[in-house]
Amino acid sequence: MSNAVSGLPVGRGLLYLIVAGAAWGTAGAAASLVYRTSDMGPVTLSFWRCALGLVLLLAVRPLSRRSRPAAPEPTGRKVLRAGATGVGLAIFQTAYFAAVSATGLAVATVVTLGAGPVLIALGARLTMGERLGRGGLAAVAGALAGLVVLVLGGGETTVDAWGVLLALVSAAGYSVMTLLTRWWGRDGDTDSSGRTVGAFAVTSLVLLPFAAIEGLMPHTDAPGTLLWLLAYVASVPTALAYGLYFAGAAVVRSATVSVIMLLEPVSAAVLAVALLGERLTAATLVGTLLMLGSVAGLALGEARDARARRGEPEAVPV
Repeated sequence: MSNAVSGLPVGRGLLYLIVAGAAWGTAGAAASLVYRTSDMGPVTLSFWRCALGLVLLLAVRPLSRRSRPAAPEPTGRKVLRAGATGVGLAIFQTAYFAAVSATGLAVATVVTLGAGPVLIALGARLTMGERLGRGGLAAVAGALAGLVVLVLGGGETTVDAWGVLLALVSAAGYSVMTLLTRWWGRDGDTDSSGRTVGAFAVTSLVLLPFAAIEGLMPHTDAPGTLLWLLAYVASVPTALAYGLYFAGAAVVRSATVSVIMLLEPVSAAVLAVALLGERLTAATLVGTLLMLGSVAGLALGEARDARARRGEPEAVPV
């Protein structure tokens, strides 16, 4: 189940994406603790998340290089790819934070993560000829239904038109980032570590002036706790998760990537119930089951298609 160009097994790419989606889901809880501990704003948190994540990636990058490096790539192409991915990441994160501020967490999450798979599926079909098929379309529909039930099923919401527009901008940035990663993966870009480092460097530079306006150095009565929280946010849901995301997104179909990453709100919901004392509602349970079922269905379909392309026999279910 390996991609013909990059050599990364599709099965491993799916695992990378599942871990990345689950790790992303812990960022919200960590961010809420950061806000309780200090007066740090969302843009500043996003900047430090990317900047510190960049430092961690640079520290471990020598360990991630293969013994047989890929053919050298022109510097201009590297800069272009890093710039495009970094700007997409900056738009994705910043517009999402702004949407949360304007229309609330629930609506911003549903619009951003709900529009993402639709935009990505359309973009992949038009630019790369990737088809989902009836089963794939049903899985995407099920995932989106689960997202709506999970996020909006718990209570009343307020919809703001400007917030919805910002959420759509965020979804567009996420979609561009995912499609470009998949396109370059098909084109022979195997250096996912370098791509992640470049994207984080560009995103940090883009966010720096806005974070400076908001305030780079927060006030806190618990500096030790704040540093531990920032270290966690920079390492697990950022350096680790995005490194796995860029590697997996290069070999897995774009629409499948977008649905698997919907594990983020599932992970956040499970964490809220298990650790933050929130009540397990019927909407949480139904939405979670719908989304997990859709993710499992698309992942199995992706693995089956990869075996078919390689001419391997079907695995016997256990």
